[in-house]
Amino acid sequence: MIDEEIFARLSRRIDSYRNDMIELQKILTAVPAVGPANGGDGEMLKARVLKERLIEMGFTAFRHFDAPDDSVSAGLRPNFLTSLPGNRNARTVWIITHLDIVPPGEIKLWSADPYTAYVKNNCIYGRGTEDNQQDMVASIFAAKAFLDEGVTPSSAVGLFFVADEETSGSKGLYFVLDQPEKIFSENDLIVVPDSGNARGTLIEVAEKSILWLGFKTTGRQCHGSKPQLGINAFEAASRLVTELTQLRSLFNAADPLFDPPASTFEPTKKEANVGNINTIPGEDVFYMDCRILPQFALEDVLAEVTRITQKVEKDYSVRIAVTHEQCVQAPPPTSVNAPVVAALQEAVAGVYCVTARPGGIGAGTVAAYLRKRGLPAAVWSKLHMNAHQPNENCAIDDMIGNAKVFAHLFLQT
Repeated sequence: MIDEEIFARLSRRIDSYRNDMIELQKILTAVPAVGPANGGDGEMLKARVLKERLIEMGFTAFRHFDAPDDSVSAGLRPNFLTSLPGNRNARTVWIITHLDIVPPGEIKLWSADPYTAYVKNNCIYGRGTEDNQQDMVASIFAAKAFLDEGVTPSSAVGLFFVADEETSGSKGLYFVLDQPEKIFSENDLIVVPDSGNARGTLIEVAEKSILWLGFKTTGRQCHGSKPQLGINAFEAASRLVTELTQLRSLFNAADPLFDPPASTFEPTKKEANVGNINTIPGEDVFYMDCRILPQFALEDVLAEVTRITQKVEKDYSVRIAVTHEQCVQAPPPTSVNAPVVAALQEAVAGVYCVTARPGGIGAGTVAAYLRKRGLPAAVWSKLHMNAHQPNENCAIDDMIGNAKVFAHLFLQT
């Protein structure tokens, strides 16, 4: 339950922040925060810019849990939180968003510079504007509304900004959870606004297991006119790609909780091999992104991958090295009856006048790390679902509406 009169005041205040929210989006987009695994220098500069803005807005309580990382110039990957004290409840309502973004990809597919945010058709365009700045900005201004209205939230409010979400998470929330201090409680309401749907009706309580694999096929390079002198690694790798499609039929269960309901096994990234047409490549590298229903053990999937690669090795006289770029067995789901689910349903209904229901996704979020520690996290956002795409954008109305959902959560008794 909430005080409707106070919530109306907070909502009006959030509406008044429209231009300020757009401006913060532009500021954050202009500071690329790509992790070193994706060719960037990490998130430290963006974290510093964000903290400066938070201080200007009136936030005073900060705590840092920065992770050492020699692969970035700062030597650290930033994880920090800001908080507001609550009035009645011992619990904290957490909104956890991530600082890092993915690279823009093919620049020619963008209509403008991906790091210069701009407004068009009531949307903000730029890399990171949806993933994850939309709800980062929304959570900040939801909390700022309490400061500016002089309202103490019913529960304590925690806004956590983490690094390294787009890759392994080892320098982000994993690192935070490994600290001796117990930051989160089983009684807390923990929301990760990093997935959802266009109507705001999905509360994600379960995720598929994630398996990212790299395949390096080694043959023997030779002149293109004399293939008998070499072993074509590209040809063998191409056969391997097609053979790996067997995984779809071997692990073919369906679970309607998820969308899509089946496990997925998709070849994705392909590295360049030779630089000219008339050379047969002696080495070829490609990757797969597999999202697997929790009922399947990743060790069983990997056993089938080994069987398939060994057959291709034998048939083509090549060597194939398989690397595990990411291997995350899905934890048990958050209960559909968890308090965080009920709280989100109340807030979403109060703001968007729709019924939100629990479900599962194939994408990975930091909520999985929390569930592994027995913390019942939920993932929710109303968003366009165009993360990682060219011309990534977020709807300004969704950003403002989601801020009201977060404010509703902070006000619930």
